[in-house]
Amino acid sequence: MRWMMAVVAAGTLCAQVSDKARNLHDRALVFDGHVHVIDRQLYHGGDIGERVSDGQFDLPRAKEGGVGAMFFSVFVTEEYYPQRLETKQTLRLVDLALTQLEKNRDKIELARNASDIERIHRTGKIAAVLDLEGGFDLDGDLGVLRVLYRLGLRSAQLSAHNWANHFADSCCSPPKFHGLNDRGRAVVREMNRLGMVINISHASDETIQQTIDLSTDPVVATHHGLRSFNNIPRTMPDDLLRKLVAKGGVIGFQIGNDFHNVKAFEWRTKHAGKPFWDTSEIARSATPMTIEEIDRKVAPQFPMVGVNLPEEIKLTPKEWLNVVERAIQLVGEDYVALGTDFDGGPTPPRGMRDIRDLPMLTQAMLDRGWSEERIKKFLGGNLLRVFRKITEKK
Repeated sequence: MRWMMAVVAAGTLCAQVSDKARNLHDRALVFDGHVHVIDRQLYHGGDIGERVSDGQFDLPRAKEGGVGAMFFSVFVTEEYYPQRLETKQTLRLVDLALTQLEKNRDKIELARNASDIERIHRTGKIAAVLDLEGGFDLDGDLGVLRVLYRLGLRSAQLSAHNWANHFADSCCSPPKFHGLNDRGRAVVREMNRLGMVINISHASDETIQQTIDLSTDPVVATHHGLRSFNNIPRTMPDDLLRKLVAKGGVIGFQIGNDFHNVKAFEWRTKHAGKPFWDTSEIARSATPMTIEEIDRKVAPQFPMVGVNLPEEIKLTPKEWLNVVERAIQLVGEDYVALGTDFDGGPTPPRGMRDIRDLPMLTQAMLDRGWSEERIKKFLGGNLLRVFRKITEKK
């Protein structure tokens, strides 16, 4: 009976995607700007090439979802920061990422620039852009940054996720510099010189504004929302969006409900007792731990799949597109992108299970009258254009 129910549910979801939408989705380059990978394997073992029954990502499901390229994001959680283990944790995650990519080289391949993405996509494999969420070094050591670049890292956050580092203020911790200090400005210049994507998601408004002004390259908000939909520090006000676009940047929209749906955010906050970005408990903890002890503490968080929201609260895929359409009204269709944050904590729109259901967004875009050109831009074309400008300087 359980097997029959699963088949019926899967069939219902498939029925929501027309042949026209599936064909368009398959012809587009679906370039997801933010997918959490590797943390699950670090803490629980396994292989990204193996289908699993929980979480929101694995390579078989990504292939079913039509993903052609992705920011392959590794996440250094705040628990490693108090004892200054963030760089060691970054290296552990990058090492495992490269090992897993090599093990699955018939399905996925590291991409260092836009031409790599196009070449890899033509072979039928997924192109992986190595991306860091969290702090590579709380002091912003440029030598550490350069080593990571040589290992293949092509995108990194300025802020240390929701934590205050020593050079760039985060959205979700008390400001120390009201933006960037001298070291932060040096990090921006070095990332420009190297040809790395400066990811301003999780940065404070002041950090975002100053980074856009300073950077000689476009900057990217890989997984974001709009403050006009939900007035929280993790979303972007209209004036900053305009500023981002004026310098050629692009905003990726997170797939979850919390960023775009006030009812969902309030429901989650009420049941958790705090907003999703609150790391104050970690900051208050003064108990020294080994990295292995921190691993055991962090492991139950992964995979991060959001919360079990009541169905009536969730946005439908078509309603979720309201936030993207608002951005298009403000700045045009050339500056919006997909940045799902799968396995990073989003509660997806109603009916979407995980990354295999991305074609439901293409169906929703068609239902809303989007042109094929606009759909292809949003699914990957815009992000690829900006990635090329950053990584392939002439």
